[in-house]
Amino acid sequence: MGGLDGKVAFITGVARGQGRSHAVRLARDGADIIGIDICADIEANHYAMATREELDETIELVEAEGGKMLGTVADVRDFHQVKTVLDAGVEHFGRLDIVCANAGIAPVAFRQLSIEEELAQWRAAIGVNLDGAYHTAWAAIPHLLAGQRGGAIVFTSSTAGLRGFGGLQGGGLGYAASKHGIVGLMRTLANTLAPFSIRVNTVHPTAVRTMMAVNPAMTEFLENYPEGGAHLQNPMPVEMLEPEDISAAIAYLVSDEAKYVTGVTFPVDAGFCNKL
Repeated sequence: MGGLDGKVAFITGVARGQGRSHAVRLARDGADIIGIDICADIEANHYAMATREELDETIELVEAEGGKMLGTVADVRDFHQVKTVLDAGVEHFGRLDIVCANAGIAPVAFRQLSIEEELAQWRAAIGVNLDGAYHTAWAAIPHLLAGQRGGAIVFTSSTAGLRGFGGLQGGGLGYAASKHGIVGLMRTLANTLAPFSIRVNTVHPTAVRTMMAVNPAMTEFLENYPEGGAHLQNPMPVEMLEPEDISAAIAYLVSDEAKYVTGVTFPVDAGFCNKL
């Protein structure tokens, strides 16, 4: 028996990385999963996005934990796609309790970009990270309210949502701006939804071993920009966290053990945000 038995979680960006890890962990704790992923590349982004095959693998991993999962291809930048999938998932499972707005990208490039490329990077980062978080919450809140059981929303922000770094390119600026914007969205929703026992928090990971952080363009960016190198190292002796480390924080924040935790920026960062 798990602490989330009978509950249903909606997770975006679920095909791989942190989203997959969250789905597996919450399924292990007893939840069923409604999951979406774009399963297509975004032109302004510099690394390959997840595939339909990876989404199917996530479904298999959830089922291996004893959970049930509806996994669907959808783009968080399109509210109507998100709403359609979530409405169908709630119709299927009969309820919604947990929301993990996890989908995100971090477009960077270690070269001079044209203004068109800069704007495309900015718009892609804002569209997926911030618009996507809003669309996820806005599609989910009516279901949480209708259930009259409370609930938990966790937005995936970043250490870049609490500290000022990201460089001068459109992608880095868009990433930092979007991850800061998620905090404002969280704080406002936490206040508004508290009377309904719906808790809203953000989680702020340092670098996590996923495709976002481990790809040639990101490696080159971090090695060559002035704010890279030692500036972005964690005080604790770990270069990168594993997705499961973030999932452990998610599992706590959505559990009854955190039933009075809301409006919190929750770093899982090996001390990164605390250092001078």
